[in-house]
Amino acid sequence: MLDYAFAYEDLEYFLLILVRVSCFVFIAPFFSMTNTPRNVRIALSVFVAILLYHVLPHETVAYETLLGYFVIIMKEALTGLLIGFAANLCSTVVTFAGQIADMEMGLSMASMLDPATRENSTISGIYYNYMVLLMLMISGMHRYLLKALAETYTLIPINGAVFHRESLLTATLGFMADYIVIGFRICLPIFAVMIILNAVLGVLAKVSPQLNMFAVGIQMKVLVGISILFLSTAMLPGAATFIYEQMKHAVAVFVESMI
Repeated sequence: MLDYAFAYEDLEYFLLILVRVSCFVFIAPFFSMTNTPRNVRIALSVFVAILLYHVLPHETVAYETLLGYFVIIMKEALTGLLIGFAANLCSTVVTFAGQIADMEMGLSMASMLDPATRENSTISGIYYNYMVLLMLMISGMHRYLLKALAETYTLIPINGAVFHRESLLTATLGFMADYIVIGFRICLPIFAVMIILNAVLGVLAKVSPQLNMFAVGIQMKVLVGISILFLSTAMLPGAATFIYEQMKHAVAVFVESMI
């Protein structure tokens, strides 16, 4: 017969592992998509927590009162949220790039509901988001995130997180600056072509004032923008690789800020 008996200390240790894993799954890319059923996310969190519980060396959690145990739970929850936030910060840059591209093409008003985030997003933003997300999944980014989460227990054991606020703030501000730079680099072909097209339309407006350049310009911007959008699809693997590396660096920096 199977022996399901366990000590009370083991249950406390397992629950702390489950808290960090579940908070990470709640906010990390791929796993936090709203079209993923909650039962699947809960089952994944419990399954990963069970695997880590059998692999990690068991340590006694030192606390005196119920409030002390609650503080440890909050520390583990915050650790998981920060690690997932570091990865999610880099994955949302493609939506920002799509919004800039649609603003230049004149499609910023043509928004639609993104089933992944349940928020209104532009057409190019959804296109970039799904293409880069697909490439990251093909490259095994979801496996890297789970592996990075498991390695955090070696660097940051249970109840061993020390939050350095200055380091976390510096890392967040640094990646927010890179967020804008990466977004402009992804939509740079469309941005550059739109500038050239606006210059050409301005010259034509001076040469032939009888033409309604406003009506002509809207149609040309949409046609040229969509054409450049599909022609620049070959650049998306390079952008996905760059986001992949930035995601690794972001997770490493945030983990170092909690050691």
